[in-house]
Amino acid sequence: MGTLYLVRHGQASFGEEDYDVLSPMGHQQSVRLGEYFKHKGITFDAALTGTLNRQLQTFAGICKGMDAELQGMPWGGLNEYDSEAVIATVHPHKLEKPDSPEMFRAHFRLLRDGLKQWMDGVVSPHGMPSYSDFVSGITDALDHIRTSYTGNVLLVSSGGPISTAVGHVLGTAPETTIELNLRIRNCSVTEFAFTPKRHMLVTYNTLPHLDGPEHASWITYA
Repeated sequence: MGTLYLVRHGQASFGEEDYDVLSPMGHQQSVRLGEYFKHKGITFDAALTGTLNRQLQTFAGICKGMDAELQGMPWGGLNEYDSEAVIATVHPHKLEKPDSPEMFRAHFRLLRDGLKQWMDGVVSPHGMPSYSDFVSGITDALDHIRTSYTGNVLLVSSGGPISTAVGHVLGTAPETTIELNLRIRNCSVTEFAFTPKRHMLVTYNTLPHLDGPEHASWITYA
């Protein structure tokens, strides 16, 4: 039986011109996770990553912390949905940069509404696949892992694909998948056990590498 470690990218640049770049904290989080894996003696037989900058930078940070040279297989189906395109389906005007708790809450209310309509096939966000095709990109990666490997596998992606993978394994409703997505923390670890026939959820959204008072301020969500 193998173990798949699904890692969400580190803190990105929420509210900035280019979100798809790790913040200084995001780099620290990813290196720290690699250090944790090294300390626990966890090694990987294979690694898959999305192709977004924040995902690749997180993978590089993990490798740095592990002091290991891993070859990551790029997998476009592990890329995140475009949150701006999703929100635009329910709010056509460009949102201002959120700078207050109220604006952050409004942003995520709109995102939740847009995700639900996309999942239901009501809207088609510009430049994005259908929700069924989005899911297929993720389940294809899971099928590849399940049929190709037997040891530890690292997968670096984003909150949307990871929550979708969990929803697929557990058979959850779309509304539950959205809630899983909006609660996932930066650089968190989700574990699946897998056999050639199926994946099984072991843990979700954990931060074992930040389990100490000295890292309490390193816990972020966006």
